[in-house]
Amino acid sequence: MNILLLGLGGREHALAWKLAQSPLCDKLWAAPGNPGIAQDAECVALDATDHDAVIAFAREKEIGLVVIGPEAPLVDGLADSLRAAGIDAFGPSKQAAQLEGSKGFTKELCKRANIPTARYERCTSLEAAWGALKKFDPPFVLKADGLAAGKGVVIADTREEAQNALNEMFDGKFGSAGSEVVIEQFLTGEEASFFALTDGTAILPIGTAQDHKRVGEGDTGPNTGGMGAYSPAPVLSEALQAQVMREIVEPTVQTLREEGMPYSGVLYAGLMLTTDGPQLIEYNARFGDPECQVLMMRLESDLVELMQACARGTLGEVAAPVLSDDFALTVVMAAEGYPGTPKKGGTIHLGEAEARGAKVFHAGTKLDGDTLTSSGGRVLNVTARGASATEAQANAYAAVDAIDFADGFCRRDIGQREVRRERG
Repeated sequence: MNILLLGLGGREHALAWKLAQSPLCDKLWAAPGNPGIAQDAECVALDATDHDAVIAFAREKEIGLVVIGPEAPLVDGLADSLRAAGIDAFGPSKQAAQLEGSKGFTKELCKRANIPTARYERCTSLEAAWGALKKFDPPFVLKADGLAAGKGVVIADTREEAQNALNEMFDGKFGSAGSEVVIEQFLTGEEASFFALTDGTAILPIGTAQDHKRVGEGDTGPNTGGMGAYSPAPVLSEALQAQVMREIVEPTVQTLREEGMPYSGVLYAGLMLTTDGPQLIEYNARFGDPECQVLMMRLESDLVELMQACARGTLGEVAAPVLSDDFALTVVMAAEGYPGTPKKGGTIHLGEAEARGAKVFHAGTKLDGDTLTSSGGRVLNVTARGASATEAQANAYAAVDAIDFADGFCRRDIGQREVRRERG
């Protein structure tokens, strides 16, 4: 079949790379894509916010499946428009995508379905937020309710810092995303991510991962969209994964189905592993970035078959995803200035980065003639596999060191927590 992939980042490059490997894929289109994606797909200028244009293109090119990579088109209801036009789409409806589009929606669903999560208050005004703050002890977790490109969460150590952050949120720091704010109890423990595919009824796990959100080594500095990740996350044992399915993922899918908004696509559960068991931090309605890159490196099953089954409601008829026992680890190379104002236009020479089995996924690149240059904050995702986290880390950094990107930087400690555990 012909497939259309929407998106332009590292996540979409990883998806394109895996989709193109499927014998079910006759032709892969990507909109708008990037120079890396162009190695596996034909890129086309297409605006995902223009639903009619996407539908017209899908009809013209006889697209059998549209894969929606980023969250914004999902929250905007693109999957609904495609399905209404009779076109299969991988990704949840606008209603179901509120799991990512609204922190308050998710917290209230957790309350209805008795899903373990942090105590919270949902605030629609600055005055209400200041009042709600009195019900919590520091550190304070403040979340812009809507989409904020992974940067709408503030952890404030003091009440004064929290009040200042709330002022900024309601003053428009995160645009309309901060018109409502969720204040949460601070949870302690280790964070991990659990991924599952669902068609609204059947649910199949598709791996675990841990990422590194802060820009600086040792998890210091401001939050980013992610500076690296690895998979699997051994801290999520088989017993814990079963518990997450039973107490978090299954009740979520069941409740949404019963309430008339069945969820179809990938469900990404961000978890805190507390002394009281796993608790839900947040849901994402799409594959993570850069978690997708490490999951795709390990996935041995046919991604097209799995996505098509989600889109058509036949996931219960296909085999569970098979992932390699290897570790996969990805290091984000970002442009100088990220996560503030990144320096764009820096020249990139990949050299022999992929010579030892590593894969360089493009996240923020463009071609200036024949020269590869940076065009965003997170520029490259240098990804490698290994029999252990230690080996995967060594392979990934060997590939990083082969790249000439003078305006770029990366953390040198991605996966270090797991490496230390392996060393005992």
